[in-house]
Amino acid sequence: MSYTDAVHAENEGTARGGVTSWRTIMLVVMGLLGAAVLVGLLITLGGANRQRDRALELQAHSYDVMILARTLSGTIARSEASLGRYVISGDRKLGQLYFDQWRLAASQITRLDNITEDNPAQQRPIDRLRDAYQSRGRELSLTALSTYYGKNNQALSRYYQARKGPSLVNIDKLLDEIIDHERELLDKRTATAMRTVDRSSRIAGVLAVFGILLVLGAILLGWFTIRAVEERANARADADAARALAEELSTAVAEATDELRVQERKLRQVQKMEAVGQLTGGIAHDFNNMLAVVLGGLELARRSVDSDPAAAARHLDNATEGANRAAALTRRLLAFSREDSLKPEPIGAATLVAGMSELLDRTLGDEVTVVTEDRAAGWQVRADRVQLENAILNLAVNARDAMNGRGTLTIATGTILLGKDAVGHCAAGEYVTIAVTDNGCGMTPDVVERVYEPFFTTKAVGQGTGLGLSQIFALVRQLDGEIAIRTAPDQGTTVTLYLPREDNPEPSGEIVSIMPAPAGPTRPLTVLVVEDDPRVMAAALGALEELGHIGIPCDDPFAAEALLDRHGDVDLILSDVLMPGQTGPEMIAALSPRFPHLAVLFVTGFAGDVDAAEFIDRDVLRKPFTLTALERAVAAAMARERPAPPEQIAAE
Repeated sequence: MSYTDAVHAENEGTARGGVTSWRTIMLVVMGLLGAAVLVGLLITLGGANRQRDRALELQAHSYDVMILARTLSGTIARSEASLGRYVISGDRKLGQLYFDQWRLAASQITRLDNITEDNPAQQRPIDRLRDAYQSRGRELSLTALSTYYGKNNQALSRYYQARKGPSLVNIDKLLDEIIDHERELLDKRTATAMRTVDRSSRIAGVLAVFGILLVLGAILLGWFTIRAVEERANARADADAARALAEELSTAVAEATDELRVQERKLRQVQKMEAVGQLTGGIAHDFNNMLAVVLGGLELARRSVDSDPAAAARHLDNATEGANRAAALTRRLLAFSREDSLKPEPIGAATLVAGMSELLDRTLGDEVTVVTEDRAAGWQVRADRVQLENAILNLAVNARDAMNGRGTLTIATGTILLGKDAVGHCAAGEYVTIAVTDNGCGMTPDVVERVYEPFFTTKAVGQGTGLGLSQIFALVRQLDGEIAIRTAPDQGTTVTLYLPREDNPEPSGEIVSIMPAPAGPTRPLTVLVVEDDPRVMAAALGALEELGHIGIPCDDPFAAEALLDRHGDVDLILSDVLMPGQTGPEMIAALSPRFPHLAVLFVTGFAGDVDAAEFIDRDVLRKPFTLTALERAVAAAMARERPAPPEQIAAE
């Protein structure tokens, strides 16, 4: 072999080696490219799957938020519908149903807050929704309290005003805002998922160009792409189905609300008649019992009046007691219907508590030690004495039950100067405090939050109605005061009433009971009796005659002026309050310019819509009355200062 041949062979071998090395490099590069393509495909498809799963999770979360918001709207609607039926019927079960639905709405707001805690944009309207819910609750609580106290007209008025109240509109607006925001968030998330899938598809297409030599890789890439597209289509279909379901739920809630309103209107008249029937039945039963005592006593007295005067007197006493019980029932009915005016008067807090000592001892039992502390410095409050005594007695009974009938009860009166809103929503000023403290079991915070709610009680069934503290709460608010509770489990309870100090100890001109008056007039009086009921007229004339006075009957208030002109020696006008055509105060107001010197005594058993201010400083005698009460009332009316008669002024 020549040198030239050797060189040629070496060059050829070198060329083959170079081609082989190039092929190896190309194979390695193709393998690396193939591996890169496969890895790129796997990463791209894996990322697309994760984004899809995340998008589906977020979509489901958004649907949960929207469905919960719609459910909350339905719960609030059912609660208010139950309150409306409670206002109409006065049925406590409906009041309890309203309360349960309203508490359910609170738990739904809390759940809505929990599932959106990762979204600050949703937290702000949810916080405002909670505030609007609490504001709405306070409005509806006033309606519930008015219903409980029998103020049906006021409760209905408040209920229909509340239906148009800003808090309800605000709740609906905030719910719509939450749903709209969640729907916008859902649309953004869906668009983001679609963009992610589209970007993944583009990357997969680019990688497919480099994987042409890898047919299997291309087939796999196509298979994964087709699968991703199908899953995206399925996800979109699921989203459309969920959206349709949410709309169906919203429509169902609206239809249910409309149906409840229709049923409420249908049941209103029936419930009203049932309530009237129950009330009249109970009243008739009690009055029949009392009338049986009265009629039986009178009949027995008639039979014994000649043969046994002592027995006749005893039977007459029994009949009188029955009549007094009937009168007391009437007064309780008037108080229940809020038609009997309160009798506010200046009351010394410490004196009131001291005067209740015997009543408290008898009511609470021997195993409860009652301790009173007077730090009121003689300060007074203006309140109805009976209602304030009932409030203190109610607190004492609750304290006894908290101590299981054995322990120490402390009732302390004091004084305090409060700033504005220092306790609840009180105004700034001086207050008298009445604090009732026990060493009983105490209360947990969740119980304290509900103690003022009507129908709420921690006592066993049949041992409490849940109305005591709600009545005290209403009384304190009526007196422009406040109430506070300090308690803890196993550390006892202190309930403190903050009542505004009375600066003016003089009587306020309210309707008050007739107190013992000076001795009666020394001469017979001529009395004009204005009464539209002939039986009451006959009784009044007979009573005046029995007392030695002369009665002039007048059955029409418009005829009183003519009778006064005809009888110039009239000393006193004895007038009913409510009469057809004109009330007693209206008649006296019309007669006063001409007859300012005449004494006036109003007699009434039902003040109705007459404002207490219309009585001015006239005396008021409550029906039914005894001869002694009439004698004292006449003496008190005659003792009041008034102008001299015109003829006396002319003579002077």
